[in-house]
Amino acid sequence: MSEPVLIERRDHVTWITLNREARRNALNEDVVRRIAAGIDAAGSDGLSRAIVLTGAGDKAFCAGADLARDADGSAFTARFAQPRHFMVDLFKRLLDCQLPVVARVNGHAMAGGFGLLCACDMAVAADDIRIGTTESRIGLSPMMILPHMMRILPPRRLQEMCITGEPFSSREALEWGVLNYVVPRAELDHKLDWLLARIVDKSPTAIRLGKHAFNAMRDMSLGEAMEVAQVMIHGMSSTEDAREGRAAFQEKRVPVWTGR
Repeated sequence: MSEPVLIERRDHVTWITLNREARRNALNEDVVRRIAAGIDAAGSDGLSRAIVLTGAGDKAFCAGADLARDADGSAFTARFAQPRHFMVDLFKRLLDCQLPVVARVNGHAMAGGFGLLCACDMAVAADDIRIGTTESRIGLSPMMILPHMMRILPPRRLQEMCITGEPFSSREALEWGVLNYVVPRAELDHKLDWLLARIVDKSPTAIRLGKHAFNAMRDMSLGEAMEVAQVMIHGMSSTEDAREGRAAFQEKRVPVWTGR
């Protein structure tokens, strides 16, 4: 039996692939915990500078929770003795991840799969995919993924999506800011490589501190955010990467980042 999640490092990028093509890469507890483990491993290996999250095949990025009759570890299973649901734990991992996480949207992203897409930092998608929150069709509301969707989608579009359960096109998702790039399917990996090349050659320290500041500031008032910024800029400017960046600029050479 094949592994439900594949984790491999390609140069400076860790790839996490949902490998359940027959189930449209649907999520269960085991899959979710394996994704979280892959994120942890990438963050601690000292070599990865970005993470790609994608699905196997070309039909689905992720169809959301596994609703099959024989599915194990349903996302709707309650664990009352645990303080945090495993899906919330994954979303928290993605929020706290110090590496840029790029979604390679190779197929449809529905329900929890769409939430997974929204939890990534950036997304590159094929132009023939569809996205949506289909929970209302089965008597549910997408509450688990709502916090991430509310940070990205325009409120009226999000409300329409949640209430009607109807899918939308990749072009519409691009217009709403859900996706960074939409390209013909044959160009998906080329565009992804183009984006990754513009990530992995930058300072890991600047990215790490910048992601932390970004996530913190968007929940603050403007005044609070400016106070945090003036404190962080002093610490950032004293890092090894900042000194190396200035030296490389003055010496007209390519910087050698240490990530410190």
